[in-house]
Amino acid sequence: MQQPSSEGLRRLVVMRHAKAEPTAPSDHDRALAARGRGDAAHAGRWLREQGIVPDAALVSDALRTRQTWEEVALAADWETTADLSGALYAAGPDSAFDLIRDVHATVTTLLVIGHNPTMASIAELIDDGEGDPAATTGLVTRGFPTSALAVFAIAGEWADLGAGAGRLEAFHAGDA
Repeated sequence: MQQPSSEGLRRLVVMRHAKAEPTAPSDHDRALAARGRGDAAHAGRWLREQGIVPDAALVSDALRTRQTWEEVALAADWETTADLSGALYAAGPDSAFDLIRDVHATVTTLLVIGHNPTMASIAELIDDGEGDPAATTGLVTRGFPTSALAVFAIAGEWADLGAGAGRLEAFHAGDA
């Protein structure tokens, strides 16, 4: 898989955070479990193998999503700086779409790391149903477990993103 062409095609990677500890003083402060750190690093290596390098990352500001980003970026050997978002932490699908629509037009590859059920809903809503059959089967049969990644080709501007706007190129759920 290569980076999108300069012909207006964009790539959106939707990711659910890695496996977190079950408890903390607050939900926002839940850290990654040891398994989650390994799964996030595995996801980063998979993204590197696919040739995916985001030029922007929108990451919930919860501890587990920040740690997921750190592990993914380290394993993928990226230098991208994440935009940490408190709004994404609390976002439902409509609000998450709005956050993605606000991404600068020069961004060609965007990685979004957030929480379920929102990330699964975003992946399902964006899918145009015409993508890679194996990826579609994976998304449908596996659901959207922790560390899951859905990679979409998006034609058009971020500002115009809506339901059915993306073609599913790949789905990765690791061993989750």
